[in-house]
Amino acid sequence: MKLLLDTHVLVWWFAGDPRLPVATRQLIDEPEIEPYVSAATAWELATKYRLGKLQEAAPLVEGFFDLLDRYGFKHLSVTTAHGHRAGLLPGDHKDPFDRMLAAQALIEDMKLVTADPLLAAFGARVVW
Repeated sequence: MKLLLDTHVLVWWFAGDPRLPVATRQLIDEPEIEPYVSAATAWELATKYRLGKLQEAAPLVEGFFDLLDRYGFKHLSVTTAHGHRAGLLPGDHKDPFDRMLAAQALIEDMKLVTADPLLAAFGARVVW
């Protein structure tokens, strides 16, 4: 099964944050699971860190690629098809990062791991 991790899930997973449910952490850790991290997540994480909104994520931001590779998280690029789909998703949800993750999950047939129930409104299969 392919899982696309929302930004907060990635941050909480690396930080060992208790807000990430044990069952979700165990799912991500299962050997047959393929966890993916979107380029949109890299962008959101770096942007929020630069703006001082995610200082607790400094180790993840600074060692981003090494950490993803070390733990077997796969990289998911953003394509024009993803951008097109994200722009056409219905609803008033304005966060471009969330719209992109939902579009990627839909196009790539992935389950989106998130605590945000609004992402399911886009039609994405959500895991939490």
